[in-house]
Amino acid sequence: MQIKKQAVGIFLGAICVVLAFVWLWMPRTKEKKELKIGVSLYSENDTFVDSIVSSMQEQAAAYEAETGYPVTLNISRANGSQREQYEQVEQYVALGYDAVCVNLVDRTNASSMVDIAQSEQVPLVFFNREPVREDILRGENVYYVGTDARETARMQGEAVLQSYAAEAKQIDKNGDGILQYVMLEGEMGHQDTILRSDYVLQTIEDGGVKLQKLDVETADWLRSRADAIMEQWITEMGNEIELVLCNNDDMALGAADALQRKNISAAVFGIDGTPAGIAALEQQMLWATVDCGAKEQGKAVFGIASALGTGKELPKDLPWRDGRYVRVPVQIRIPE
Repeated sequence: MQIKKQAVGIFLGAICVVLAFVWLWMPRTKEKKELKIGVSLYSENDTFVDSIVSSMQEQAAAYEAETGYPVTLNISRANGSQREQYEQVEQYVALGYDAVCVNLVDRTNASSMVDIAQSEQVPLVFFNREPVREDILRGENVYYVGTDARETARMQGEAVLQSYAAEAKQIDKNGDGILQYVMLEGEMGHQDTILRSDYVLQTIEDGGVKLQKLDVETADWLRSRADAIMEQWITEMGNEIELVLCNNDDMALGAADALQRKNISAAVFGIDGTPAGIAALEQQMLWATVDCGAKEQGKAVFGIASALGTGKELPKDLPWRDGRYVRVPVQIRIPE
């Protein structure tokens, strides 16, 4: 009887050891009482990116209210310096942040950031300025949130076609059946600049509307620079300009500012759907814009970063593509 009791005791002890071992090694959600997310932005002069960040801040406040745990959302700006941005990411990693979100200075040079984050198993969420696919796949827990640049351009082209169909005489001022256009492009060499410029023209021409290029200039996404370029074009070409295609709303607003100041009419089209851009639609300064969902992008960036930073499952209600990408849908915004 004594031997049996000893055997039972040994057996139960062994089970306890096994259960303890399993408990220690089984994956489980990290219980965190504080969430720290670092955010690095490529510039201090991007209205649309600022709208995304505002949405992230709203999500952080909602997270605090729901969980009762504080959120640190530390936002830094790289001022166009790739080196400075790397140092910001490196510092977030060294300080033990739970996740890092990056709006890239140079979309072709994200590998070093991925490597430093991966070395400490810190999740990375890129947004708005898309890294090359090789860098997204360089490590685990690396994601991207943004729109499809081709789709935004196609939507802008569709907006031009819709407006032309409704108001052909007003847009085609000289009545020659050809739209004389100028284009304000974003940052030179940027993927969105290239795709937005190419696909909008293709969409318009595929829709049966003829185009004649008057000029194309780079305004680096900036309203002030677009204003200056547009004023020069007005001096050179005046009423010859019928259509102004802009890679973003800030440049469209700059063009509209110059046209209004010089009392020249032309159909101006933007992309982004910023609050200022939407307001300009209502004031009839712009003919249309493409809403790229800044609020939805901010919600997705924070949702992914907070889930990864706390060891939870990724949000399933996002428009995922290929497992690593969230492509927020876009829509045309035209004055009602």
